[in-house]
Amino acid sequence: VQLQAFGGGLVQPGGSLTLSCAASGFSISKQWVYWFRQAPGKGPEWVSHISTFGTGTFYADSVKGRFTISRDNAENTVYLQMNSLKPEDTALYYCALNSAGTTGRGQETLVTVSS
Repeated sequence: VQLQAFGGGLVQPGGSLTLSCAASGFSISKQWVYWFRQAPGKGPEWVSHISTFGTGTFYADSVKGRFTISRDNAENTVYLQMNSLKPEDTALYYCALNSAGTTGRGQETLVTVSS
């Protein structure tokens, strides 16, 4: 049971990216899904999470107002729309099925914000 995060890349400050968190082989439609990130030399940081049907969304203060989490249960995917990106958003991003960031953690995606 692993989630795959993808969609990262190099973007200039102020730019946007949309990350995807996809599950294969199992359904996440009844799961809360969490996004985390880990910047170079730092520990993991919770970024956002979303409830089963997307009615509840939660954000770290560091990304509130800039990031939007959403989900498409038909596609078995959760998205993280990131706007107004800052250099301090540079990190490896990953998704998981629990608040500790351990269950279902799989492939990460690198986001680099730099001019």
